[in-house]
Amino acid sequence: MPAKVNGLKIGRKFTDANSDPFNKLDWKRRDVEIRNFDGTVAFSMENVNLPNNYSQVAANVLAQKYLRKAGVPKKLRKVKESDVPSWLQKSVPDAKALESLPESERTGEEVDGKQTFRRLAGTWTYWGWKHGYFASEKDARSYYDEMCYMLAFQMVSPNSPQWFNTGLNWAYGIEGPPQGHYFVNPETGDLERSVNAYEHPQPHACFIQSVSDDLVSQGGIMDLWTREARLFKFGSGTGSNFSKIRGEGEPLSGGGMSSGLMSFLRIGDRAAGAIKSGGTTRRAAKMVSLDMDHPDIENFINWKLTEEEKVAALVAGSQHLQNHGNEILAAIQAHPEEETRFDQSINKPLAKSISSAMKAYIPENLIARVLELGEQGFTHIEMDTYDTSWEGDAYATVSGQNSNNSVRVSNDFMQAVIGDKDWSLYWRTELEDAEKEGRDPSPCKTLPANELWDSIARAAWSCADPGLQYDTTINEWHTCSSDGKINGSNPCSEYMFLDDTACNLASLNLVKFYDQETSQFQTEEYSHAIRLWTVALEISVLMAQFPSEEIARRSYDYRTLGLGYANVGSLLMRMGIPYDDNRAFAICGALTSVLGGVSYKTSAELADVKGPFPRYEQNKENMLRVMRNHKRAAYNSTDDDYEGLTVKPKGIDPNYCPEYLLTAARDCWDQAVEMGEKVGFRNAQSTVIAPTGTIGIVMDCDTTGIEPDFALVKFKTLAGGGMLRIINQSVPPALKRLGYDDTQTDEIVKYVIGSGTFDGSPEVNRDSLQKKGLTPEIIDTLESQIDSFTSLNLLVTPSLVGSDFCKSNLRVDDSNLDDWDFDLLNHLGYTKEQLTKANDYIFGKLTIEGAPHIKEKDLAVFDCANKCGQYGTRSISWSAHINMMAAAQPFISGAISKTINMPHESTIEEIKQAYMDSWRAMIKANALYRDGSKLSQPLMSGTVLKVDVQEDELLAEGLVSAEQAVEMMADVLPTPDAKPLAQKVVTRYIAQRRRLPNKRGGYIQKAKIGGHNVYLHTGEYQDGTLGEIFIDMHKEGAAFKALTNAFAIAVSLGLQHGVPLTEFVDAFIFNRFEPNGPVIGNDRIKMSTSIIDYIFRDLAVNYLKRDDLAHVMPEDLQPDIVRSEGEAATEQNLSSGLSPAGNASDGHEIQLTLDDMASIKADTDASQTSISELSVAAAPTTSGDEAAVTEAGKFGFEGDPCPECGQFTLVSNGSCLKCVSCGTTTGCS
Repeated sequence: MPAKVNGLKIGRKFTDANSDPFNKLDWKRRDVEIRNFDGTVAFSMENVNLPNNYSQVAANVLAQKYLRKAGVPKKLRKVKESDVPSWLQKSVPDAKALESLPESERTGEEVDGKQTFRRLAGTWTYWGWKHGYFASEKDARSYYDEMCYMLAFQMVSPNSPQWFNTGLNWAYGIEGPPQGHYFVNPETGDLERSVNAYEHPQPHACFIQSVSDDLVSQGGIMDLWTREARLFKFGSGTGSNFSKIRGEGEPLSGGGMSSGLMSFLRIGDRAAGAIKSGGTTRRAAKMVSLDMDHPDIENFINWKLTEEEKVAALVAGSQHLQNHGNEILAAIQAHPEEETRFDQSINKPLAKSISSAMKAYIPENLIARVLELGEQGFTHIEMDTYDTSWEGDAYATVSGQNSNNSVRVSNDFMQAVIGDKDWSLYWRTELEDAEKEGRDPSPCKTLPANELWDSIARAAWSCADPGLQYDTTINEWHTCSSDGKINGSNPCSEYMFLDDTACNLASLNLVKFYDQETSQFQTEEYSHAIRLWTVALEISVLMAQFPSEEIARRSYDYRTLGLGYANVGSLLMRMGIPYDDNRAFAICGALTSVLGGVSYKTSAELADVKGPFPRYEQNKENMLRVMRNHKRAAYNSTDDDYEGLTVKPKGIDPNYCPEYLLTAARDCWDQAVEMGEKVGFRNAQSTVIAPTGTIGIVMDCDTTGIEPDFALVKFKTLAGGGMLRIINQSVPPALKRLGYDDTQTDEIVKYVIGSGTFDGSPEVNRDSLQKKGLTPEIIDTLESQIDSFTSLNLLVTPSLVGSDFCKSNLRVDDSNLDDWDFDLLNHLGYTKEQLTKANDYIFGKLTIEGAPHIKEKDLAVFDCANKCGQYGTRSISWSAHINMMAAAQPFISGAISKTINMPHESTIEEIKQAYMDSWRAMIKANALYRDGSKLSQPLMSGTVLKVDVQEDELLAEGLVSAEQAVEMMADVLPTPDAKPLAQKVVTRYIAQRRRLPNKRGGYIQKAKIGGHNVYLHTGEYQDGTLGEIFIDMHKEGAAFKALTNAFAIAVSLGLQHGVPLTEFVDAFIFNRFEPNGPVIGNDRIKMSTSIIDYIFRDLAVNYLKRDDLAHVMPEDLQPDIVRSEGEAATEQNLSSGLSPAGNASDGHEIQLTLDDMASIKADTDASQTSISELSVAAAPTTSGDEAAVTEAGKFGFEGDPCPECGQFTLVSNGSCLKCVSCGTTTGCS
């Protein structure tokens, strides 16, 4: 009988004996669905049975990620084992029963959460029972029931590989061909090779693998890529320290020089980028670290930054290539004589466009290629252009993007930085030779330490990499330092131990242990859960298989675990305590102390039952020293009390910690140390704080790991698809805890999240929408969708209003119906100011700042990692992130995966300070993220790149291409052949702008053409040449007035950039369109074919002396007997704005100068944008997702699309990212 007299006794806290643990919860069947960004269904599943406490988001993620999708037999039978209770026996397919079913119906998928929860809990209990972990069957059953309940009630979750792999063989008899894995037989201690893929599951999420300085042998560089691929396939992550690899230029033993570390890292990076963890679930998770004395450290520090700059070059260069190529072709096409088009001595615009391309560093062979295409008749070329999308082709062409990169810094290096000393780099072979010969190594290079420090800070400021790992601190807390130093970490930096070891993770949801009514944290239930889950992780080591012989052996020898927690940020908010508060740091320290103390106490219990880990005796002294230091931190001992520590921890400050928590935090370490001194420990490490990405969503955690919240408004996914904006579920209980009544709470929540209705909305409401042409039925439809959107611009679109209705009733062009950038509300005449007011009312301010009733002193409770929405001004300071990590780290045997969020305005000096403060706070690793620093993201948290420059200035500075200028001019030319004319003007002359003086001369000429009044206003340079024109149409339709205004600006831009007036004259005279006919009021021009024809005739006459274009010669204007005084008086009256009889006529609008055009307003019944109102922000974007990205930033999201579902809902998750829509994480949890 596997029961063991001194086995574990398991009590019950959550379940009752002889009662199904699932009966304590309410269950319901629901449909689950996850949609892609474009609205298509990415995943759907019907009739999934889950507890009511699962939100739709959690249900969606659990169903998509963790319910087994194939191979689950419809008929099962138990496999009898004499020493296993019937309720715990394995199941296999019932072959006879399955024969009665059609072959296609013999297997299916998990559709009930009970199946999945039992699969996991049953497997742990089975292996624990078989190997004598429990004192009796009663204890085993209690363990099974309690574990089932905690999974179902979202109290705890294991890491993703457990969900993927654990129990498939025990519950369903699923087998598969071996994948090259190994395990240690727990009975014999012998290393064995796995015979199928699932009998021994791979439950470990985190691996650290060694790599030797060898190309193809086992344990070498190429072998590492194979081992990594094996881990990625099963949903795990891995990290390696590459410091053993020789640097670039280092001598090889066989002659020649090494190609260097970076060349191999690029290969591994591309390999990782081609693999998705778990096959289709998550992107590969990988950490690359390097010691600070490596000869390639400078290139490594700047690796990701350099590669991102390559992306920027691809984006800018591809656009530049296309623009310059088309400018050359346009210059060819615009030349009037075909036989001399390619003669640069005659076709000056072609010569200038080629010169411009060469000055812009366009390769000569590409210029030659464009010319050859022009000779073949090509008038336009389309080249591949790139954008900065993370999933785009530009990022796919560079390296360094598929891993987290960290540098290992020692105390010596940090002291060199402080002391402004030099730092030496060493060939790898020199270090080996010096160690063998017992001498100091000779450096290959020496440079100031601060030079490297500056590079680290600048790179991290620019692209959030590299992170730092504090090597000395890590190894001073190393429990097994006798067996070697810790060199690396897993991808998220929470697991740090010897090379070629693994760690399986689980995290407790802290909010589930908080009683909102009593405002007390339930320490007994918390400790009970810690104990049971420490056992689950220990059993997981027992049953696991590993990707290499070395990892299998060392995991057996050290048995490292990774139990942690999640949702501390939400817990503190519910307690009414700010994240940045001494009370918060003390509470976090106490809860972490209980986690570590109870887990190690349990490890000692397990050692009493099964013996300590095999390498315990060799490391006993260091192990107990570390345990005593943990205990000292719980008692907030003085610095002198700690053993073997250079940098001292920050203990729990009793002045800020509740007494009951402080007592629990200390008692558990008293017991752990006492028991460990007697019997040892079963596990060399037991705790880490993981990022809890996907599993955090499955547990419905508002915050991940040790992170604060990222926003006050979240999105709740609905059954059947779609999303619902909701207030952070911690906000209402926090308001209640702070003393606000229900009415006040409702009003505060409405301020944050909005009214959700058009009723009462300023500017945009039912009445105004009906006046704009929308029907009541359409308005009702739009209102029913408000909670699924974030702004009116995304709500009121042709797709929701109806394409046919938009075309027939709202006069929307076909080209705009599917255009993501088309703004229907702007088309309807709403102004930006009107929309802002309405958005604030309907969709809320997204921040609690300024809310009714809220007290200034309470605002800090609701501070988030980022500023909330566009109105939020508050956010948690970056120093608070460091202080929170410092509070937890003294009680964690591993480390903490956490992002230290910094605002966009942070400087490189502040990056340095954050890294320095982290080292002084005894943090083991640090990942910084400056808001909006990644090239693939827009500027976030209300930061806007504003360029205070007019469009004409942008053209002068080369920020607007000639091709764009052609489009601008063609858009305002009222002729069918507008584009060729514009090309002719713009592509001939690309020059710097010649600015007009502030005080300028010119004239105003009034005339009437075909019954339409026209006012021409000119502006001149000091030498009398023409520099600008303005055209006004008196009392004409606003659209035509806007057209002539814009046309005048386009011409003025050309004049100021060196286009001779004669070119405009030649291009535009004799153009024919209405109004046209007799001209009254101009002395020289008496007939025109169009207004444009008239304008350029007048300009040609006055500035070019082109009398040939006038109808009246100068001498004809002299008084003579033919011209009567009455005729002269009538002409004068018309020229002066009077009626022919001399009566006053209506005045005309006074037109502003070009510099003042930004203030020009169109008639109130029209919507227009002048060229001078354009800015960089209004330039065409590279993706139709811009509006969604902008909205994502307002809600605290990172701005990148999720690689799995495409939603713009990625948030920081430890040192990685997670998607709150589908649960995808770039980490390994």
